[in-house]
Amino acid sequence: MEPFSTSYPLKYSVPKTRVFVVFLSMVLCTTILCLLQLRFFKPKSKDFYSFEVKDSRGRIISLEKYRGKATLVVNVASYCQYTDKNYIALQELHREFGPSHFTVLAFPCNQFGESEPGSSQEIESFAKGNYGVTFPVFHKIKILGSEADPAFKFLIDSSKKEPRWNFWKYLVSPEGKVVKFWRPEEPIESIKPEVTSLIRQIIMKKREDL
Repeated sequence: MEPFSTSYPLKYSVPKTRVFVVFLSMVLCTTILCLLQLRFFKPKSKDFYSFEVKDSRGRIISLEKYRGKATLVVNVASYCQYTDKNYIALQELHREFGPSHFTVLAFPCNQFGESEPGSSQEIESFAKGNYGVTFPVFHKIKILGSEADPAFKFLIDSSKKEPRWNFWKYLVSPEGKVVKFWRPEEPIESIKPEVTSLIRQIIMKKREDL
């Protein structure tokens, strides 16, 4: 008489198979969902106008308010060999082309020769009192190193050009992309044609949208 034997492996193979199938299905579903998310829900890429900054009084300002304009972003300083020439030229540019389709955005920075030592409000008063500026002068920021302001870091990363001194200028399109940059010693006449071209595009687009 043969000894009685039980088929325990067979008894437990069915639940193990089911667990494996369920696990495999979950992995496949998760993978498909991740692929769909990457395909249809890509995070919106940053542009200059998607950042927030602080005004001279420390209040949060969204740069979104300047979307649709051509903007010239400048790191300014009050006590620099380029101060007089650049502030006069920037105000002239802003007066000639702004404010409907163009604006200058000034960001004070003290990282070059410590030529911007004052507080943000003192800097704004200096610019308005001495040069009659009518364009925005924002909170004093850092533009180099680990503490660099994100909006200015975007300009540097986009242009692949890091400021080496005060009054570097970045021209930003109405869509928030960096178009061109200029060093502090370059004349204002070299900037005007680029600004004029962007403004012409803005006006033409508005006419097409009517």
